Amino acid sequence: MKTTVHLAIGLASAAAITAAAVAAPAIPGYVTAAVAGANRPDADKQRDDGRKPAETIAFAGLKPGQSIADFLPGTGYYDRIFSGVVGAKGHVYAFYPAEMKAFSKSPLPADGTKPFDKYDNVTSVSTPANDFALPAPVDMVWISDNYHDIHDPFFAPAEAAKVNAAVFKALKPGGIYLVLDHAAPAGSGLADTNTLHRIDEASVKSEVEAAGFQLVAESDALRNAADDHSKLVFDPSVRGHTDQFILKFRKPKA
Repeated sequence: MKTTVHLAIGLASAAAITAAAVAAPAIPGYVTAAVAGANRPDADKQRDDGRKPAETIAFAGLKPGQSIADFLPGTGYYDRIFSGVVGAKGHVYAFYPAEMKAFSKSPLPADGTKPFDKYDNVTSVSTPANDFALPAPVDMVWISDNYHDIHDPFFAPAEAAKVNAAVFKALKPGGIYLVLDHAAPAGSGLADTNTLHRIDEASVKSEVEAAGFQLVAESDALRNAADDHSKLVFDPSVRGHTDQFILKFRKPKA
């Protein structure tokens, strides 16, 4: 599967964005080292072929010394890698939406605690999704395979417009909002978010740009033309290999 990146260049009109294909960015040594981290569980490493963490993080542009918030981190797959990338001078916030209390099988980590052993620069934060906020402004907010959930009944009363506005506020000027999710058929909008756990990327672009973000790049690193978009993402025939889009948005510097 070929990996390409499409750079989206904002024109004078906010509605005019032109995409150009260029070679995928080189993977920095600090990203490679973080992915190879000795403390990462074997279960995480076994997922690397499908998730391509080095390629996705290199595309996002996360660097040593930066701060990042992972919106709904799950088991911490990405957080452990982020920890190694940002290093001791950086920080990772694992954000657990309070709505998870209604369906999580275990209690959510308390604010300010370290949710993952051996990763001291990762701390947990929890508020209602619409009130997403962090102890300090961050360089990047990352949400992978969960943006679609914001639209679903089990996440109520979360609203995409409010979440995106809160993310905008939490980022430093020039900060990055990275959205990675399972692709739904083009033109399907939000029809499949609660059934197939997929979302039309055009809907994501529209919603995030409405919050004031600029789409600056797209990556094909996790694209899979063989994926049947009519299947549930947990279907054994596609699980772990769905067609996924990666969108990189930036908060304007001024």
